[in-house]
Amino acid sequence: MPLPSQPPPPSPDVLTSWHWSRDELAAWQLAQFNAELARILPDNRFYRAKLGDAQAGLTHLDQLSQLPLTTKQELVASAAADPDGISTHHTYPPSSYSRMHRTSGTSGKPLLILDTAMDWQWWSSTWQHVLQSAEVTANSRVFLAFSFGPFIGFWSAHQACVDRGAAVIPGGGLSSLARLEFMRQTCADIVCCTPSYALHLVEVAQQENWPLEQLEVERLIVAGEAGGSIPAVREQLEQAWQAQVIDHAGATEIGPWGFGWPDRPGLHVTETSFIAELLPLETSSGNPLGDAQGVTPLCELVLTSLGRYGAPLIRYRTGDVVHAGTVSASCNFLWLPQGVVGRVDDMVTIRGVNVFPSSIDEIVRQVSGIHEYRVTVDRDGALDRLQIEIESDSDQQQPQLEKLLSTQLGLRIAVRIVPHASLPRSELKARRWIDTRFREP
Repeated sequence: MPLPSQPPPPSPDVLTSWHWSRDELAAWQLAQFNAELARILPDNRFYRAKLGDAQAGLTHLDQLSQLPLTTKQELVASAAADPDGISTHHTYPPSSYSRMHRTSGTSGKPLLILDTAMDWQWWSSTWQHVLQSAEVTANSRVFLAFSFGPFIGFWSAHQACVDRGAAVIPGGGLSSLARLEFMRQTCADIVCCTPSYALHLVEVAQQENWPLEQLEVERLIVAGEAGGSIPAVREQLEQAWQAQVIDHAGATEIGPWGFGWPDRPGLHVTETSFIAELLPLETSSGNPLGDAQGVTPLCELVLTSLGRYGAPLIRYRTGDVVHAGTVSASCNFLWLPQGVVGRVDDMVTIRGVNVFPSSIDEIVRQVSGIHEYRVTVDRDGALDRLQIEIESDSDQQQPQLEKLLSTQLGLRIAVRIVPHASLPRSELKARRWIDTRFREP
C-alpha cells in the first residue's frame, strides 16, 4: 500500500508558535486533527473500529472529549492478536515504515512502535521545541550520554540535533569515566541523559578524582524520569555540573510531548503537536486544561498526537500524573509547574497519604552524602508500606532522612543503610521503586 503523497502541513516556526494566543492554538489543533482523521481512517483499522460514527471530524475542540479514550492495554492487546506482533493502531502495513523502536516495558510488555519517514520528520520538528529552550544552535556540541538501544528517545534526540545543525557526539559503548573524558576532549557544551545518570557521572568523577569542573557543559537536557522538575534534584545537578537543567518528557508510543526551561522546574506541553486534556484521578470524566488562576488537583495527562499519521493516538492515557497551572514565561503552551509528578500505577497510599516516587526523590536529595537509594513497596496485612535502602557516607544520614520523611510526609518510613555500590545504576530510567505487593508468592 503506498503512503499518502501529501505530507502533513509543515510545523509552524517554534518561537512564533510559543506566542500564539489560545484561540490561535485551538484553531491550529482543530485543523490538524480533522486533517489527520481524514488521512488515517480509510486505512487505520484500530481507529475506524473505535470511533464508529464519530469519523466526520470536529467542529469544535470541545467535542474531542466525546471520543473514546485510548489505553496502553488496548495497544498491547492489539499487538498480541496480530500475527506480526504490531498493534493495529498503525495506519499502514509494516513495509511502509522506515523506523522501528520499542517501549521500555516498565508498565507492561514492551510494545513495538513503527514510524514512516514523514513521522520521523514530525519527531524531529517536535523535538526542536526542546532544543530551542536549551538554546542549542549550529555551534553547539551535543553529547548523547547513552547507548543506542531500541528506545526511541536516543535516536530522535540525535536526529533533531543533526537537523538543527549542531555537532552530535555519541557516547554509546563507553564507560562512564570514558564518557567524561570524551566530553572534555570534544568540548561538549550540551549533555543529554537521564537525571539519574547525570548524578551517577558526578559520583564517578568524585570517586576517580576526575576534574568535572574542567568540562565546558553549560546545559543538561534530562528526560526519562521526573528529576528535571524536582527542585532538590535539579539543584544538586546544577551545583555539581555548574550547568542549567532543561527537563523533557515523552514516550515511544505518543512522542516527545514536553519541554522545560533553564531557569525553573516544570514542563510545557508542545501544543502544536499534541492536544492535551487533564483527567482527574478521582473521576473518569474529561477535564479542560485546568484552572487558569492556579494549580489543579492531581490529574492524568491525556494526549492526542497531531501529525504522526503512521502511528496516531487519539485521547491516549499517558499514565503521567501532573498538576496544571500558569506561569509568566515566554510561551503560551499549557504549563505543568511540577512536570510529571509520577505515574498513575506508581502512586501508593500509606496511612491515608498519597506518595509518588518523585515525593521520595525530593526528600532524599535534601540529605547530602546519600549516593544511591531504593524504595520497596510491600504489604503488611491489608496495609501498604514503604522501606528505603540508602548508600551513604556515614550513619548520620539514616536518622536525618527518617526525620525528614516524618516531617514532610507525616509518615514513619524505615530507612536501612546498605553497602556502597550494592544498589543498581543505569544510564536508562532508574529502577528505584520496587513494588512487591502483587507478585506471586
